Amino acid sequence: MKKDVKPTASRRNFIGGAAAGTATAAALSFPMISTAQSVTTMRFQSTWPSKDIFHEYAVDFSKKVNDMTGGELKIEVLPAGAVVPAFGLLEAVSKGTLDGGHGVLAYHYGKSNAIALWGSGPGYGMDANMLLAWHKYGGGKELLQKVYQSIGANVQSFLYGPMPSQPLGWFKKPITKAEDLKGVKFRTVGISIDVFQGMGAAVNALPGGEIVSAMDRGLLDAAEFNNASSDRMLGFPDVSKVCMLQSFHQNAEQFEIMFNKTKFDALPAKMKAIIENAAEAASADMSWKAVDRYSKDYIEMRTKQGVKFYKTPDSVLQKQLDVYDQVVEKKSAESPVFKEILASQRKFAERAVAWDMDTNANRRMAYNHYFGKTKAPAKKA
Repeated sequence: MKKDVKPTASRRNFIGGAAAGTATAAALSFPMISTAQSVTTMRFQSTWPSKDIFHEYAVDFSKKVNDMTGGELKIEVLPAGAVVPAFGLLEAVSKGTLDGGHGVLAYHYGKSNAIALWGSGPGYGMDANMLLAWHKYGGGKELLQKVYQSIGANVQSFLYGPMPSQPLGWFKKPITKAEDLKGVKFRTVGISIDVFQGMGAAVNALPGGEIVSAMDRGLLDAAEFNNASSDRMLGFPDVSKVCMLQSFHQNAEQFEIMFNKTKFDALPAKMKAIIENAAEAASADMSWKAVDRYSKDYIEMRTKQGVKFYKTPDSVLQKQLDVYDQVVEKKSAESPVFKEILASQRKFAERAVAWDMDTNANRRMAYNHYFGKTKAPAKKA
């Protein structure tokens, strides 16, 4: 039977010395790694009520940035009105009252008419994804920077999130001809204000969260906002049962993520790259979420809330185009940069829309083939 042998004092000293030597060598070979992490926090505000899916999109973007930076950059998003009114976002971000925000360019219409060209109007037939293509690859980004510089806006802008064509709006009765809009107290924003005024409506520009209450109190006869999910959550079906689908007043629009430029420029290059790529990731995710949610809410309003959807008559759509041309011709004469933006859009649209129409099959045929007997499209007014 083997006995345990206790180490001698000299052996103990050797073992202890060897261990200490190993620890010292390890310390020399491997640098100390600090677990402390510097966190940059930014306070954002959206231009949407907290219950609106648009505010959800703003939160989705912030979460992507927060996750991709591993928490080193933390964006907190507040709803409209938490710090400033929805239409005051640009000024608040530019001054640094807010670090950033989420909205649409048409809300800055009061600062520069030209800014609304990224959302108001027919876009020469482009859908919102094409408009974003023009912005990124056709010169739009540089033109937007030019506009912001001209009004002294200290902001870094990222456009993302293509929106479907927006409805003509919610009315007391179907619109059958352009003359039906005359005298109607109507809500819209951007260049659409000029277009609907040109069609005879009495326009009042209101933020999204104020529209339904204004209709309920009789301050508005009709209004447009954006999409099935937002319109449903804001309560449009409670004050109107008639929605006119398809319109050129906001045929192509997208969201804007905005940073105070001074604060954005101070960020490390890695964080700037993450923000830019997070915006593009959020753009794709928003597009897919929109298809899922908007279609569900559209069917819910049709089948459970008694809303009747009508296709806007072609005569009304043509009138919109005619009036829009008159509006932008006048504004082009007043502003060289307005004219420059229109020319750039038109040049890009001429080839992009032609390619799109010639390339993609008409979906109505396939839809009717599979579902036409059970799912009727929006009615004609």
